Amino acid sequence: VELEESGGGLVQPGGSLTLSCVASGFTFSTYAMGWARRVPGVGLEWVSGIYSDGTTWYADSVEGRFTISRDNSKNMVHLQMIDLKSEDTSVYYCATDVDSVDFGEPFAVSGYGSWGQGTQVTVSS
Repeated sequence: VELEESGGGLVQPGGSLTLSCVASGFTFSTYAMGWARRVPGVGLEWVSGIYSDGTTWYADSVEGRFTISRDNSKNMVHLQMIDLKSEDTSVYYCATDVDSVDFGEPFAVSGYGSWGQGTQVTVSS
């Protein structure tokens, strides 16, 4: 399994960024895909997820500002982020797991899951 993130960078508060992740090494269309970020003192936390049927999930902190989407023809998942806040600053990781993953639970992936190297998002003026 390989997951490669791109699209991170420096943006001012209120700005926008779109993260992308290209996946390989597994049957992409049958897996759930998600984005997690690193929280100091906590570790990784789920930010958003999308199941194989297109059902989406968002953390309360990003609901209404982030939009996750997937393109099964290209084995890609995207995270569109608008109205970014300083507290969104973090390393964002693309992750995959079987469709039974519960994004509402603390971050964890099964033996069938994986995550990428991460991409830095910095929100600062």
